[in-house]
Parts: sequence; structure tokens; C-alpha cells
Amino acid sequence: MAISEGGLLTDEIRCKVWPRLLNVPTDILPEKPEEVERENNKDYNQVLLDVQRSLRRFPPGMPDEQREGLQEELIDIILRVLGRNTQLHYYQGYHDIVVTFLLVLGERLATALVEKLSTHHLRDFMDPTMDNTKHILNYLMPIIERVNPEVHDFMQQAEVGTIFALSWLITWFGHVLSDFRHVVRLYDFFLACHPLMPIYFAAVIVQYREDEVLDCECDMASVHHLLSQIPQDLPYETLISRAGDLFVQFPPSELAREAAQQYSQQMAPSTFKDFDLTPEQQRPDTVLRRRRREKQALKGAASGAMVATAQPTAARRFVRLAVMGLTVALGAAALTLVNTALEWVPKLDLHLFP
Repeated sequence: MAISEGGLLTDEIRCKVWPRLLNVPTDILPEKPEEVERENNKDYNQVLLDVQRSLRRFPPGMPDEQREGLQEELIDIILRVLGRNTQLHYYQGYHDIVVTFLLVLGERLATALVEKLSTHHLRDFMDPTMDNTKHILNYLMPIIERVNPEVHDFMQQAEVGTIFALSWLITWFGHVLSDFRHVVRLYDFFLACHPLMPIYFAAVIVQYREDEVLDCECDMASVHHLLSQIPQDLPYETLISRAGDLFVQFPPSELAREAAQQYSQQMAPSTFKDFDLTPEQQRPDTVLRRRRREKQALKGAASGAMVATAQPTAARRFVRLAVMGLTVALGAAALTLVNTALEWVPKLDLHLFP
């Protein structure tokens, strides 16, 4: 299925690139996903309600019969992933991510990629509580403070918090953007990056709206209302580039202590390995919860390696940006760039979770 096109990538290319970015081998997938028992699934009723409300996530003008068939597949994918991974808990907004994969990849590929994504990028959102999700949101203000102290201080004075960005984060902006081309363009970017990249993108949106924010009444209700209404005509390529630059300038390891202090004094900070943590290797908050386990081991040689990683050479930066989707060309060229990047991206042990 290829019903969308965004930027330089087509869905035909995404069907080849997205599995590579998530390290999902497509040659061993079953021809047809297994059947799902719905009625006895504890999440079925909520999933059904959410999917029934998802009409706007399907292309305008799609025949009702085709849309209804896709909605049935959407329910099955969600229940299938949850059934195989009982440690995962459904959250409202999860279906917004799953439907994007379904529309781009079709049911078979979408099932495999969503399962991988759910146990890595989205893992903290699928805990029994929102504690880890709130903690991830706490990275937002330290980023804004470094980029624009005036906006940061204004938001702090207004006591607006970060809840306005919750739906952005947990749906990868799928719930708040009306143009599907923009949604998949961001998915290209997020899949190729560190799992915390959506927070950096949220920060550049706030920065982009600096004048609107500072012209707003400095109270929680006014600022929250302004920021929660995301513009639909954002300069996406510019903001994607800025988010990538911010990640290099202010990697998660630099922000971890402040984010942890905002959340709880009991949350001990640890160290992200910056760009070395590729999408298939981490749930966003895992390293934080590992606390000081690797601190001593990384103190010597790894500290130098992190400096080198945070300030990549021009050649490496070019390749990395290519993988992010910033310089991807059409057809085989896109796959070549991805393959080149995957040759030097470090392969870490995936069994990282406590």
C-alpha cells in the first residue's frame, strides 16, 4: 500500500527504508499476520472506540469500504502487538502512530515495525503509569532554556508546564498534524534518530513561535492554549534541520540532570551515549533508569569517544543527516545512504532493559 508521499521519499522507498532503520528483517516475516481474538482482550473496547474516532487520519475521499477495512486491520495490529507483549499497556494516542505505519506499509509490515517500535521508542509511554512519559517531557524546558532563555523565563513565569506537548510526544505529532505528508516526513526523521528526538522537535516549534509566545498574556491558560494549537504551515525541513543541530549541541547527557531534578530528586541521572544510541537500541528513558550502572566503565575512554561523537567530522555528519532524511535522494540513492550509515552505526546489545 502506498497512498502517501512526503518530501523526497515515497512510500515505496519507506517500505524498504523504515524496516532497516528499525533493524527489522523483512525476509523472515510471515506472509499473513496471525488471527486476533478480540472480545476477550482487555483493551479491545478502548481500542475500538479510539479507532472509530480516527476518521480524519485516513485520506480524504477514501471510499468507506476501504477505510472500514483499514480500521479493522488497525484494531488487529494493536491487539496483536499487545497480546504478544503483555508488559505493554495501551494508551490513547497509540493508534495514531499505528495507523501511520498501516497506511504507509500495509498490515504485514506494519505489524512487525510497530511491535519493534513499541518495545523500544515507545516503551516508556506504554508503562502502567505516565511517570516516565512525564519525565521525558521534562527534557523540553532545559532545551528551550539553552536556545531561548527569554521564552523559557516567560513560560516559567506563566507556569504553563509541558503538558501542551504531551500529544505531540506520544503520537509523534500524528494526532495534531492534518496533512499526512507532514506526518510521514517527521516519521522518517524520528525513525532515523535517537528516541528523544521528538522532544527536540517540540522545542524548535516553541522557538519558531517565539514572537507569538512573548506577545501572549503571561498566564497559564493563555500560553497553554496558544502552544497546544500547533500551526499546520510549519517550515518542516527547516525545523527538522534545527532539531538535528540542537541534538548535537545539547545532547541528552547534558540535559539528563536537569530533567531528573524537575521530575524527582530521587531520580538519579545517568548518561546517554548521544548518537551512539540508535533507534533500534533504546527506549527513551532506559539509560536514565540504569542510573550509575555504567558510569565508572564510561568514565575514562568513553568520555573521549562521546566528545568525538557529539562533534562528528564533516563526513560523518553528512552521512548522519542523510540517514535522518535531510539529504535523502530518490530511489536507490536513499537506500544507498541508509546502507552506508548502517555500516558504521554501532551495534549494541539489545537486551538492555532492567
